[in-house]
Amino acid sequence: MDLEQISSRTIVRAPRSCRLREAAQLMKTHHVGALIVTEDPPEDTRVAGIVTDRDLVLKAMADGIGPEDAMVSDVMTEGLVTLSANAGVHAAVEAMRANGVRRLGVTAADGTLLSIVSLDDVVGAMAAELAGLAGVIRIEREREIEQSIQLPLIAL
Repeated sequence: MDLEQISSRTIVRAPRSCRLREAAQLMKTHHVGALIVTEDPPEDTRVAGIVTDRDLVLKAMADGIGPEDAMVSDVMTEGLVTLSANAGVHAAVEAMRANGVRRLGVTAADGTLLSIVSLDDVVGAMAAELAGLAGVIRIEREREIEQSIQLPLIAL
């Protein structure tokens, strides 16, 4: 299963000059836990980083920074860890672990950002794979039981 199949096509963007309150409102409105931070105009399509709901809480609110006192650039993570759309789930797990992140950008061959894959997406995909494997094991067990029942009894 590749990342393109499990990632979210919803990419909500905010410029680095966006206030924290605006960022939180964007997350709420779009039901997302992260925003892709872009450069300010005129280069506003270039990805500058990512800001998460966790960043808002741990880097701002916990330190007493108010929602109007700071911009996303003050609490965001610079840059974005990315993988190609055809990378697998296990590559995503390794990239997340190695970089200490819970979300990755998913890119096209030309480097264009296509989507975001979250830890929840990865866990869901792995759970589906494990459920499929459990089904195979169940079928094998049933066959073994059927074969053991069909063995002829030998009278002693």
